[in-house]
Amino acid sequence: MSVSQDRSSTTGQPATAQRGRSGAAARLEALVAELFGVELPVGVTAWDGSTAGPEGTPRVVLRRRRALRHVVWTPGELGLARAYVSVDLDVEGDLTEALRRCWALARRLRGSLRFGPGQWRRILATAVRLGAIGPRPAPPEAEARLSGSLHSRRRDRSAISHHYDAGNDLYELLLDPRMAYSCAYFGSEETGLDRAQEDKLDLICRKLGLVEGQRMLDVGCGWGSLILFAAERYRVRVTGVTLSGQQAAFIRERVAQRGLADFVEVRHQDYREVDDAPFDVVASVEMGEHVGEKNYAEYAAKLFSLLKPQGRLVLQQMSRGATAPGGGAFIEHYVAPDMSMVSIGRTLDHLERAGFEVRDVEMMREHYVHTVRPWARTLEERWDEAVGIVGAEEARVWRLYLAGGALAFEENRMGVNQIMSVRPTSEGVSGLPLTSRRALLDHRPER
Repeated sequence: MSVSQDRSSTTGQPATAQRGRSGAAARLEALVAELFGVELPVGVTAWDGSTAGPEGTPRVVLRRRRALRHVVWTPGELGLARAYVSVDLDVEGDLTEALRRCWALARRLRGSLRFGPGQWRRILATAVRLGAIGPRPAPPEAEARLSGSLHSRRRDRSAISHHYDAGNDLYELLLDPRMAYSCAYFGSEETGLDRAQEDKLDLICRKLGLVEGQRMLDVGCGWGSLILFAAERYRVRVTGVTLSGQQAAFIRERVAQRGLADFVEVRHQDYREVDDAPFDVVASVEMGEHVGEKNYAEYAAKLFSLLKPQGRLVLQQMSRGATAPGGGAFIEHYVAPDMSMVSIGRTLDHLERAGFEVRDVEMMREHYVHTVRPWARTLEERWDEAVGIVGAEEARVWRLYLAGGALAFEENRMGVNQIMSVRPTSEGVSGLPLTSRRALLDHRPER
């Protein structure tokens, strides 16, 4: 993603850049060298026009001293994100490459960020000289502000609304025509995003073994890409549930346009409130991350209870190790508050404890890199439209979110997996063919 000066802000432009041993940028460069014994990973231009760091790399632009105050008051990722979203800090050049270089340095320095009294005095003296000591800057308006008990039904609705009710217009701008907001499935690197999303939807339907007339539930149905596809292609009767009012309204409009009222029902409802089981099959695509680790056993048990014996579940879900299971401070404050990602092993353990027999697990991490980058390109190409829809702060949240997200999948800091499980009968009968994987992938609707 190539990012030059943000078109949403023309204030706070640094003066003509000057290199040398004086100025704010040089002081910061000297501090990094003294504390860590390393060079800056990217170039830096400060508010006084001074520059430092390597040439020919992305450049961090500190437009105001307030950028440093964000970091002084909230050290680390969140302080930097606040400075970026508020346009106190910008990046000229390739934002993804800037993040890649900074993450590489962070990995090198891991475990060495313990400072003694002398180092803290040096940090404080530099901060005073640079004017970084001052009142705490207010967080950007785009930051989530939730209240109530974690993963209570009221708080979950607020958390979902923060991200998914940003406006259907923004998602229509960024996503494919089917409005699939999840990892696509690429047959090759040359496959286009629209085709890859359709292939993902068909793959889920084949793993579910859909047959005309079946009853299907989609837990966390988004903008309806899967339920509309399943109804049109496989002629199943589908119920979708979502906590987003804007998503529900969008799906109902498409159902009416396509004459699918006899096949598709969408509910603005919490999955815990679904009480009309059993269903022949259940899908849940990248919704489990919003459940929370403490509630995941309840989630898995609920999905199990909703299925008929021999009914199949396809669960597509992001995964992460023990570090930053919520995705990191930026994600948790700006994109998906209260989100929780766990390792694939823990997810499978929850499913098995609920009574499921796990029959197929497909890792799709690299597919998400190829999914997110087209969204990021579209955002840059249609930047002014995006700003007009959601405002400058929210557009910058999306720019940072997409660049960082693609990099996290590329570097294996996050993964995504598609899991097919079955609810066996009390006698242990799964109902699956012996050559189950080949049969699943060869399954096609009889129409």
